[in-house]
Amino acid sequence: MAPNADVSGKSLIVSFGEMLIDFVPTVSGVSLAEAPGFLKAPGGAPANVAIAVSRLGGKASFVGKLGDDEFGRMLADILKQNGVSDEGILFDQGARTALAFVTLRADGEREFMFYRNPSADMLLTPEELNLDLIRSAKVFHYGSISLIVEPCRSAHLKAMEVAKQSGALLSYDPNLRLPLWPSADEAKKQILSIWDKADIIKVSDVELEFLTGSDKIDDETALKLWHPNLTLLLVTLGEKGSRYYTKNFRGAVDAFHVNTVDTTGAGDSFVGALLCKIVDDPTILENESKLKEVLKFANACGAITTTKKGAIPALPTEAEALALVKGA
Repeated sequence: MAPNADVSGKSLIVSFGEMLIDFVPTVSGVSLAEAPGFLKAPGGAPANVAIAVSRLGGKASFVGKLGDDEFGRMLADILKQNGVSDEGILFDQGARTALAFVTLRADGEREFMFYRNPSADMLLTPEELNLDLIRSAKVFHYGSISLIVEPCRSAHLKAMEVAKQSGALLSYDPNLRLPLWPSADEAKKQILSIWDKADIIKVSDVELEFLTGSDKIDDETALKLWHPNLTLLLVTLGEKGSRYYTKNFRGAVDAFHVNTVDTTGAGDSFVGALLCKIVDDPTILENESKLKEVLKFANACGAITTTKKGAIPALPTEAEALALVKGA
């Protein structure tokens, strides 16, 4: 898809973290060992969010490190082809681009096996950051995978600090991938170590259970994740829609029912849609009826993304999302 014709007047959303290649079995519902073959699909939650923003007509940039290899160059090209600025991309000569083998169960849910020992994204240093780019962000979005090891962890903390000092809204989607962490306890500790810095946090129902230790998906459990600096807390519930919490109001927005093939990237599509709207009109965060409209649009984007295999090819345009909203 060609880059957007003109995003010069738009406010910038910078997405920080990992981009990798997902290898997805050619048939669903089999284990990795049983898969007859694999298709390569570009992935990595922060990169998916950047492309989601761009595809919806927003202005996006990605900050992260790729291997100076065929896959790394391919991923950088995919970002450019999708209208995402590459000013924040670096290449590492000594490490490979990360790979993930993803099994698609019969219900479209996923299991992961990662090749990162270490991969280029883990080797980004604070000194390599394009601070001017980060300072120009109106929204700075990140996950937790970049917190797992040094030096990337320090780069992540530095980038967050610089974005915050420059007045950006901080958006956090922990994007839990337990196989990448040394232990579940370490994952929980590190994910929560930056919790109180974010203005907007989105968690899935699975992440809500993991972080609170509760098996109840209700308002009381969700509000255990509230912190005083937070503006908006979102809990995505898959086919049950999403719930929202602010200082002054809370509620739920229904999902759109579609023929789900692959849930990869649905949460990233949802986040990209939300950020795309908020960056141009921050008052959405204080106006419940506006927020509900935006979340309905974001739910539509997430739903459409589940109707095709792979994240990036499935990310919708604004027209596609609006057609689903209007047709519902």
